[in-house]
Amino acid sequence: MSWMIGVDVGGTFTDFFAFDGRTGRIRYWKRPSTPSNPTDAVVAGLRELSAAHEVPLGDVERLCHGSTVATNTLIQRRGAPVSMVTTRGFRDLLEIGRQIRPAIYDFQLDQPEPLVPRRHRFEIGERTMADGSVRTPVDGEDLDRVVGQIRESGTEAVAVCFLFSYLRPDHEREVAEALRRALPGVAVSLSSEVQPEFREFERFTTTVVNAYLQPRLEVYLSSLLETVRQTVPGALVGINQSSGGLMSPDVARAFPVRMALSGPAAGVVGAIQIAREAERPNVITLDIGGTSADVALIRDFKTELTYGRDVDGFPIMLPMIDITTVGAGGGSIAWFDADGLFKVGPQSAGAEPGPACYCRGGTLPTVSDANLVLGRLSETLLSGHMRLDPERARAAIATVAEPMGKTVEEAAIGLLEVMVVNMVRAIRMLSVERGHDPRDFTLMPFGGAGGLHARDVAVALGMKEILIPLAPGIVCAQGLADADLQENFVLSSVFPCTAETMESLHERLSALERQAAAWFAGEKTDPARRRIEFSLDTRFRGQNFELVVDVGTGTGNGEIEIVPLPVLLERFFAAHERAYGFADREAPVEIVSCRATARASLGAPRPARRPIAAARTPTAKQRRPVRFSAAEAMDTPVFSREELQPGDVIGGPAIIDQMDATTVIFPGDVARIDAYGNILVTVMSHA
Repeated sequence: MSWMIGVDVGGTFTDFFAFDGRTGRIRYWKRPSTPSNPTDAVVAGLRELSAAHEVPLGDVERLCHGSTVATNTLIQRRGAPVSMVTTRGFRDLLEIGRQIRPAIYDFQLDQPEPLVPRRHRFEIGERTMADGSVRTPVDGEDLDRVVGQIRESGTEAVAVCFLFSYLRPDHEREVAEALRRALPGVAVSLSSEVQPEFREFERFTTTVVNAYLQPRLEVYLSSLLETVRQTVPGALVGINQSSGGLMSPDVARAFPVRMALSGPAAGVVGAIQIAREAERPNVITLDIGGTSADVALIRDFKTELTYGRDVDGFPIMLPMIDITTVGAGGGSIAWFDADGLFKVGPQSAGAEPGPACYCRGGTLPTVSDANLVLGRLSETLLSGHMRLDPERARAAIATVAEPMGKTVEEAAIGLLEVMVVNMVRAIRMLSVERGHDPRDFTLMPFGGAGGLHARDVAVALGMKEILIPLAPGIVCAQGLADADLQENFVLSSVFPCTAETMESLHERLSALERQAAAWFAGEKTDPARRRIEFSLDTRFRGQNFELVVDVGTGTGNGEIEIVPLPVLLERFFAAHERAYGFADREAPVEIVSCRATARASLGAPRPARRPIAAARTPTAKQRRPVRFSAAEAMDTPVFSREELQPGDVIGGPAIIDQMDATTVIFPGDVARIDAYGNILVTVMSHA
């Protein structure tokens, strides 16, 4: 067995990336998703990939899977009925939350309804103190009463969330044992297992979301594993998590909340590898699919992890790649708001019925319809397996053009301009608002629609270069194949960062190293491919938020390397200056949490660089009229991506078609093919 396959299930398309470890062959596939049962698209796509590219499914060694199922379940409120068990006096914590208003001037915006209604939040007499000591053990009579109430409630899952359980999880485990004995069919999530960190509100909400997702994701993962094992019987299955690493199916079943950003995180992992090959250390990614656009910032071939963010209004305290998402994709619908303003998204036509041009029953105007009307999108997709109808697209765009007194083409241009504004706003949030100048970065668009809109985004931000991967529509699936097996460990305990506490710090990190070593052994990973990265959540004493500082490494063999105290402090001061513009080097610093990220590389081979021949201008396969602005259409050459060679130079205007995406080269811009087959576009208006 030698093949590894990455499968990314999106809202509109399901993507496949396969490579043969013996020969280095790479194969791609893409097909429409099946929202009613995502597993159907996975199995059908594997069989289609095998038939089209002679990939022997019996030789598949590993299948890596990323999905938006967890995110969509939460957004669409299709999770399971949940009960919550907590310390007496704290059942309203989910609703009290924190004094934070994300939209401070919107008096009509309400907080999302708690996933656990008040009648299903139960209290037990118990209390662990802030130092980990037990003040009050679990009240047995309370426990029996609560178990009976949960049985009567009929809920399918229970979240157990006690104060300070991250220091002493005994009470939560005692309650879990009683629940599992009495209610064997009910899923139980413990906050001390989901994410054992301080800040009870975020820990509680994360645990509740995990419980809410668990029964539904159990059905999905069980169906996926059963059908996949029949299709690729010899493959080990890995599930991507929001931090960009793979976990086993059993871990995914226990902690489905880790899949909240599974698919987008894989795209960033793939983008980092592509950036390394292209020798572009600073990149802003723009992943435009059918439903949304995901933006991330890569600096020095690394992306930031965030340890707390909102997903559809619910705080989730887990390590996640720092990604900003906006409702701007190929299926985003154009509409008029109640105030008469013209808007695009966040509503999407999705895969079913899809844009009007897909001929699947959709009639509303979408971004894909606009691109087809303007000639930027070909009338066939997926190498001819999917045909688009330009007349249906025109009819859909006409529904918004007529009220504005515009032509269909003018309305289509306006639709794309509105979409670009939404994406530019997301990139500014991640770059300018955090002290990064986007002009110092290369824009890397991917996803099926990335190459259609990248140039407009680059111009709006003053960016000079665009890097389009070899298979832009498959980057998320490729990232799954590039991802490591990964697990995260944390110890929360606030203590000063001084010379006197360095020994204690070393002991805490050694404890994390032992947990990581046990995980390596359980996953049966190759010792030569293991590594552990240690970091600390640090802050000035009195601050309310922390900054993450890298402090050392290990390999799981019992030895760790930690930087000296002066280096640790200097790294914190530098991070504070980047984040806030200053650092008081005389102020006391404290450590809040110690973290370890354990990774085991799968040793995925990469394609070799191809020799670059003398620059040549390739031959266009056809020509078609394309509108690049509101002006008249231009007669534009259309090239096939599969026929391009390293060293090829294409001057705009041009269209580059391929199975998984379309790339638009604007008039005056110059595109060059590098040694890995990537397209490097120089935006001449900013050169």
